[in-house]
Amino acid sequence: MDIKPLKVSELNQYIKRILISDPILYNINVEGEISNFKHHYNGNVYFTLKDKDSKLKCIIFEETYEEIEFVPKDGMEVVLTGYISVYDREGTYQLHVKNIKPKGIGYLYEEFEKLKKELRKEGLFDEANKKKLPFLPRKIGVITSITGAAIKDIINNIKRRSPMINILIYPVLVQGKNASKDICGALEYFNERDDIDVIILGRGGGSIEELWSFNEENVARSIFKSKIPIISAVGHETDFTISDFVSDVRASTPSVAAEISAPLKDDLNSKLSYLLVSLVNYQDNLMNMKKEHVQLLGNTVLDKSPFHAIKSDRECLNSLLSKLIVSIELKKKDTNIKLESLGERMHALSPLSVLNRGYAFIQNKEGKVIKSVEEIEKQEVLELKLRDGKIGVTVNDIIEKEGNQ
Repeated sequence: MDIKPLKVSELNQYIKRILISDPILYNINVEGEISNFKHHYNGNVYFTLKDKDSKLKCIIFEETYEEIEFVPKDGMEVVLTGYISVYDREGTYQLHVKNIKPKGIGYLYEEFEKLKKELRKEGLFDEANKKKLPFLPRKIGVITSITGAAIKDIINNIKRRSPMINILIYPVLVQGKNASKDICGALEYFNERDDIDVIILGRGGGSIEELWSFNEENVARSIFKSKIPIISAVGHETDFTISDFVSDVRASTPSVAAEISAPLKDDLNSKLSYLLVSLVNYQDNLMNMKKEHVQLLGNTVLDKSPFHAIKSDRECLNSLLSKLIVSIELKKKDTNIKLESLGERMHALSPLSVLNRGYAFIQNKEGKVIKSVEEIEKQEVLELKLRDGKIGVTVNDIIEKEGNQ
C-alpha cells in the first residue's frame, strides 16, 4: 500500500500538533544564558537561550513581555517557562515564553565585568587619557570586516560629508578566536604610519559572543597604547564593549563614527565664511586701534615737543607784549594829561604870563633880577623886561615904601 506523501507544511503542522499535545513540552522550565536579544518593532522579543553545548530559539510575544518586571539583557542567566512549538514557515521549533525569571549573570557577562573593573582600576578609562579628535583629518584609518555592512556605512558617510578626506581600510576578522589578534595587528600597523589622523574601529551588531573580540584584554591595551585617536563603533547603540570604554570616543554605530570623524562640507564652508568675516572685522578693529594709538602718540610727542613749547612761549610773549603796549599807551596818556596840567600851572606861574598882564621885571647889568629898592643905586643903569621887549633906564630917584624906614 502506497502512503500519500505529505507536503512540507503538512509535516510541520503535524509535528507542531505532537509537540503541543505533549504534557511535558507544553509546560516546561528551561534555564540558560540569554544571547542575541532583540526587541522587534512589532513588539515581540526574539533571543537565543544557550548553554555551553546547545542553543534554543525563543520568542516572547508583546502582551507577555509587557508583564515582565525586569528588562532581559544579553549575558543574563534566566529560567524560562513556556511551551515548545514549531514555526511553520521555517520548520524550526522554538520556545514560546510565558514567564521569565533572572537566575544570575552568565559566564561571558561575568568575565566582561571582571575585566572592565580591572582596567578601570588601572586608569585605562580615565578621561585624562583620552586624546582629542582632529577637527579635519586628512586620512582616516578604518579597522573592520571587508564584507560587513559597517564598512559601506563608514565609507558612504565620510565621502558624503567630506569627500576630500582619504580613507585607508585594514580588513580584519571581527569575530572568532583569531579576531583579537587581527585587530591588534591593524592598530599596530596604523600607529607605525605617520599619515593617519584618526582610527575608526568597528563592526555591526551581534550577540555578546559575536562581539567578544572587542572585549579581549589585548585589544583594550592596544587601543590604550595607540598614539592616534580611536573611535570605537562596535555594534548598535545598546551594545557596549570594553573597546568603547578604552577608546577616545565611543560612537553608537559605525555610521555615527563616520559623522563624528568627518565634518560636513557645508558646515566647513559656513565656518570658513564666518572665520573670514571675523578675521576681516578683527583686522579692521586692530587697524583702527593702532591708528588711534599712533594719533595719541603723535599728540603726546607734539605736547612734549620744544617747538610746541616755543610756540606756547611765543604766544605768551605776544600776549604780554600786547598787554605791555596797552599799559604803556595808558601810562603815556596819563602822563600827558599830568604834563598838560603841570604846564598850565607852570604857565600861570611864569614871569612871561605876568608880563602878558602888563607887568615888567627889572634886571641889573649883570642880569640879576631886582627885587628890592635896596639893591639899586641912583644913576644905576637897569633893564626893564616887558612882554614884547626890553627898556634900558637910569635910576634918578629911589623912593622907599613907607614902613620900611
